[in-house]
Amino acid sequence: MPHLNHLPKGETFNFRIDSALKAAFTQATEAEHKPAAQVLREFMRGYVARQKRRAFEAEARRQSLAVAERARDPLSDEARSLQELEALFDADLFSNETQA
Repeated sequence: MPHLNHLPKGETFNFRIDSALKAAFTQATEAEHKPAAQVLREFMRGYVARQKRRAFEAEARRQSLAVAERARDPLSDEARSLQELEALFDADLFSNETQA
């Protein structure tokens, strides 16, 4: 019975590298008993994850700055929300001692 692989075949990614770098990389992956392609896929996944994280952080910062700008208007919903939070902190309602 033939072996059935349920995983879709991946794409091929060709690129040029310096021969010394290739030799050093191959030696390093062989020392860890890992296929070079597996290590490259791990690097690529890590790079994509870091890029997504940076994009998320940049958007969070952008939104935070926009809210802070709106909160400068004392009549804004943001300013009122911050005033309510300050009142709760002043009343010490977030303290662990009052939750006992």
